[in-house]
Amino acid sequence: MAGSQEPCSLVHPFTDPVLAARLEAIKQLAGGLSDRVAVLDRDFNVIYANESAWPGEAPRLSGHQAKCYQAFAHRSDPCGTCPATKMYESPDVRSVACSSGGDGAACGMHQAFPLLSTSGEVESVLVLFKTLQKAAKQKSGERAEMKQTSKPGELIGTSAPMREVLDMIRLVADSSATVLIQGESGTGKELVANTIHRTSYRRDKPFIVVDCGSLPETLLESELFGHVKGAFTGAHASKRGLFEEADGGTIFLDEIADTSATFQAKLLRVLQEGEIKRVGGNQSIKIDVRVISATNRDLVDLVKAKSFRQDLYYRLAVLPLSLPPLRERREDIPLLVRHFVSASCKRHRQPVRQVLPDVMQALTQAPWPGNVRELQHYLERAIVTTTGPELSCKDIMDMGSPPAGHDLRAVSRRATHQAERARIFQALQQTEGNRAKTAKLLKISRASLYNKLRTYGMQDA
Repeated sequence: MAGSQEPCSLVHPFTDPVLAARLEAIKQLAGGLSDRVAVLDRDFNVIYANESAWPGEAPRLSGHQAKCYQAFAHRSDPCGTCPATKMYESPDVRSVACSSGGDGAACGMHQAFPLLSTSGEVESVLVLFKTLQKAAKQKSGERAEMKQTSKPGELIGTSAPMREVLDMIRLVADSSATVLIQGESGTGKELVANTIHRTSYRRDKPFIVVDCGSLPETLLESELFGHVKGAFTGAHASKRGLFEEADGGTIFLDEIADTSATFQAKLLRVLQEGEIKRVGGNQSIKIDVRVISATNRDLVDLVKAKSFRQDLYYRLAVLPLSLPPLRERREDIPLLVRHFVSASCKRHRQPVRQVLPDVMQALTQAPWPGNVRELQHYLERAIVTTTGPELSCKDIMDMGSPPAGHDLRAVSRRATHQAERARIFQALQQTEGNRAKTAKLLKISRASLYNKLRTYGMQDA
């Protein structure tokens, strides 16, 4: 049906309820996108593709089976080793990206993400294709584009893991489906949720944050669902809950794994019915709220341990999104450092401090178990407790041990020694090996120079 404006229909419908829900969510959000989106099964059959996915006048599917290499690459035979197969081979692979080198995949695939079934198996994949404009760019243009900072809101990063996160945010933003954000503490889950809200059509409505782990069960229910007068001791008047306050907008349920089984059952009903009942009340209240939840724990493991409801997990994880820890995106650390230093100096009414190269190297190599939050707080402490136009290794060591322990001190010392050794070597070259002139150039005594040469094994330099 060339020229049809309808997207392809299912080759065969999903019988798994989780996959069916995820496919329906993908269809809702991808239908009006100019980006090319498709869902493929294990045998490379096209299960769904939006209108933009079809190149030129390629025939759209009308219920019959078609392979991705036929539909998108105009090939009669498979493309060979497809990067997407890695996700079927290993459940730990959260996404794959087609290499920017060479010609890339024949179909124009940019990234692919696994879609898990009720049993946790990868049964199909969501594929994002390069737009026709991007596919036509020269390599030099692609490299220049990658060097730019992708930064919706305050999300900062150009690393491959962050580009995947940013792509997924753009994809899911205008959907009404629930999003589950998983990642270690300090990776920025609330910031991602806020970014999704601010880039969606709900941006002008409330964004309400609820820390589920900090409230006891009875208070959490009252806060979220509201209560009627006399529902419990101290309920002197009826109160609207946060779900009502967020009507039309987004509610972010942080630390969702810390909730009780009773609360989970009530939240499941809200997600299924789209309505709430105030504590102590019988009247149902319709709500239009997008739910984004987050946890730093593995909900799949909690489901297996029967400490988290399986049906609620599948309701929350229609659109799952994983945030990488800072140690997996070290190339973003210099960008984050400059941003945090600038913001901290402005907040504390100081001139913007410069970060010396050895400091930047030390910060980039540090482990940061507390992720971005730890880096931010550490830099703020450095700004407040030191003076001068620059941040030096001495500053970050003298201000006290960081939360990361002695690792950062060791990295700082190594960076200082590397910089010092390089400077001595440079001075020796400038003076053609004359020790006296070298010591004078470095403004140290000859004895100190000889000690350093022995320390760094440079006696013969």
